[in-house]
Amino acid sequence: YRRRPGQGPEHSPSHNTALEVLWTAIPLGIVALLFYEGFVGYMELRTPPKQAYEIEVVARKWSWLFSYPSGHKDDNLHVPVDRPVRLVMRSEDVIHGLFIPAMRVQMDIVPGRYTRTWFRALKPGEYNLVCSQYCGTKHFDMRALVIVHPPGEFENWLADAARAAESLSPVDRGRELYRINGCWSCHSIDGTAGTGPTFKGIYGHEVQFQDGTSAVVDENYIRESILDPQAKVVRGYQPVMNTYRGVLADEEISALIAFIKSLQ
Repeated sequence: YRRRPGQGPEHSPSHNTALEVLWTAIPLGIVALLFYEGFVGYMELRTPPKQAYEIEVVARKWSWLFSYPSGHKDDNLHVPVDRPVRLVMRSEDVIHGLFIPAMRVQMDIVPGRYTRTWFRALKPGEYNLVCSQYCGTKHFDMRALVIVHPPGEFENWLADAARAAESLSPVDRGRELYRINGCWSCHSIDGTAGTGPTFKGIYGHEVQFQDGTSAVVDENYIRESILDPQAKVVRGYQPVMNTYRGVLADEEISALIAFIKSLQ
């Protein structure tokens, strides 16, 4: 480059304060607005209203258990329409995920801690509830229904369910507990082998354990297997069952025993 004698460089702008403030303030304002809207939305999702109806959720391989303030338990989630519902959830074994697609609700359930979420169902009907975290061989079967009751019907359903449970015979009560507590996911009642031994015809028969010992299946053995399932593991099966100590009352264990005894 050869500059002509007497010619200086052309003038060019090197600084414009107004322009720099403008292109800094506009993006900053947009980011602040997005942060505010996102934070408000997050707090609304995480903070249930004070009058929310609380239901305890227990997740385990491979079933759900929903406990209501009245003490009633069910394997489907029943909720009133247009009322906030708070779910307090825990896992008894591995990580699970509660996912209700129609309600746009998803929350992981981690062993050893409680997780919480809430939602408000706006339309009566039945909706799917599934596990969103792979939790083993029967993960696909870990399903339930969210049954949204019309105004006034939820309280009637809860009262009817409590009366029905009280009127059941021990065998029928045991059958209901077998269904509600997810025993069916590992123990069949038709002789089919599963994750655990079948209940059909097991009462009164001798079973072999992994340590080489054996025992006849009676009331004491069934009770021990419910409260301390790792004490005696049947040969050919893995020690994967969780304890039901603190979950089932003595009368419920007796009802389950009566049900198993009836499966001859």
